[in-house]
Amino acid sequence: MNKQDLAWQLSHSSSKWIYVITWDNLLKQLFTPFRVSVLKPVGSLNKGQIVWVDQVKVTMDLKTVFVIEGCAYFHFHFDILID
Repeated sequence: MNKQDLAWQLSHSSSKWIYVITWDNLLKQLFTPFRVSVLKPVGSLNKGQIVWVDQVKVTMDLKTVFVIEGCAYFHFHFDILID
């Protein structure tokens, strides 16, 4: 992916919200901060811990990263909790 492709992708996203598809196939927009559950130990976080995502970022490879308490973690370490 080149810088132009990344710039186009980022122009359609925000660090303040994320779109998710719910278990019943509804598209929902979540605004930060939102809650997630830790699926396996990562960094200083423990399995089962509930934490708040402060920002949503994207890597150069378009992998979603959650910023939690100032640290960045790949999204696949978490289960998004939807009210």
